[in-house]
Amino acid sequence: MPRVTQAHLDARRQQILDAARARFASHGFARTSMTDLVEASGLSTGAIYRYFKGKDEIVAAICAHSNQALPTELTAGSAREFLEHIRTMAREEDHARLVAQIYAEAAVSPPLADLVRRQLAELRAAVAGLLPGREPAEADRIAEAFVTLCGGYGQQLAIRGDLDPAPFVTALVAIIES
Repeated sequence: MPRVTQAHLDARRQQILDAARARFASHGFARTSMTDLVEASGLSTGAIYRYFKGKDEIVAAICAHSNQALPTELTAGSAREFLEHIRTMAREEDHARLVAQIYAEAAVSPPLADLVRRQLAELRAAVAGLLPGREPAEADRIAEAFVTLCGGYGQQLAIRGDLDPAPFVTALVAIIES
């Protein structure tokens, strides 16, 4: 019997995650069953359970594979580019709605809340690292505000649809330059 390659296994896992992202963003977690994920992925129930024990594990995997395209420095231009990236992800991949669903689920799931808290702490630390020359407490304060404002922009995109980032960029620049 031929052995299944790691590339094949990775592709199937990614297929499940992609289908779950799309379904969760459009229908939410509560309105998405494993049967829905089977249908959306085109795989069998057994195939999905080979990779994940259940929906909660799929959600955690989606969170674990999130990628932030943080700028390499914090300037007005890089803040605009970062928010444009968030806006593009919202338009093209429904990412803002997915993140809104993840936050809502994290509010009632302690294990997911722990994962989201860790990711937010890592993001704040990365942003603080982009503020050379600032006292650590000041860099942490700026990073907290930066991450919160960017998250708020994402939530606005999830609810209001495509939204000009200009006022958010102005606020970010004020925070960075404070």
